[in-house]
Amino acid sequence: MKICSLLPSGTEILYALDLDDQLIGVSDLCDYPPAVREKPVVSRSRIDVASSSSEEVEDQMRRILDAGESPYELDLEWVWRESPDVMLTQDLCYFCEIDASTVNEAVHLLPAQPQVVVLRPRTLDEILDTIMEIGRVCKAQERAEVLTAELRCRMEEVRRVTGGLKDRPKVFSLEGINPIAIGGHWIPDMLELAGGSPGPFPPGTPACRPDWETIRDYAPEKLFIDLCSSDLDRGLREVPWLAGLDGWWEVPAVQAGEVYLMDHVYFSNPGPRVIQGLEILAQLINPDRFEGHIPAGAVLKFDPTTGESLPPGYISRCFKPFPTPGA
Repeated sequence: MKICSLLPSGTEILYALDLDDQLIGVSDLCDYPPAVREKPVVSRSRIDVASSSSEEVEDQMRRILDAGESPYELDLEWVWRESPDVMLTQDLCYFCEIDASTVNEAVHLLPAQPQVVVLRPRTLDEILDTIMEIGRVCKAQERAEVLTAELRCRMEEVRRVTGGLKDRPKVFSLEGINPIAIGGHWIPDMLELAGGSPGPFPPGTPACRPDWETIRDYAPEKLFIDLCSSDLDRGLREVPWLAGLDGWWEVPAVQAGEVYLMDHVYFSNPGPRVIQGLEILAQLINPDRFEGHIPAGAVLKFDPTTGESLPPGYISRCFKPFPTPGA
């Protein structure tokens, strides 16, 4: 079977199911596991996210969409030449990966029609259902059953510990800055299962763009910043914008130093590593009940002791590796 995955989560799932030998094409955003870099890239974003600010990305995206164009380029010559049997795509967010309508339009004239599998998970349980769906389509159902059972076991262990908690801190997660965005879907699900009170955006809520006042007035006790498609370095470049907003220093999480900048790979890609993201959140929300779940280099913690004396543009200096190396 020849499989083409046009989204990082689909690629991650294929590797987890030992189907990488059948994977013949990926998108430029597929970067895990590292071996995927050897695969042909057949879909590319027209926007250079790595070197652009969120505001610049937003402006470029709007110009492309207003022109009635797709923000992604699919190598049609490759598709016609290789004629994949299965193509994995999504329809949750046109900002993140190429969407199903673009793929369907591109392949509808192919002599041999590929099976276009549209992934659209909105909760943690639906992420596991997605793994099972890929397993069925790609003839790896038994491996998918084993993997989902393992992931569900880890989910249930978190639920076992947090299920009876009555003291649930108010938590909030940001997946975008300037403009502010929340990922919705499985993110509130993760926050609640990890032991937090997700507030105005319950599990399954679509991605949206609340105003800063909504977040400030909610007064979260823990604030998580896991910017979609961004590593920690890009997050550090973006976070000063937040520190310049009215009421930043009045937010309880900011005052207590309970602001965490986190690598997006454990949160924005709905694949197996999302369960690791759940465990990371569980430890950050309930450090007295969980330990050992935070990989080195995955989380930075805000230190407010010197931050208030700094101009907003220097606030990134107040984020330190967490847990402290060697601690």
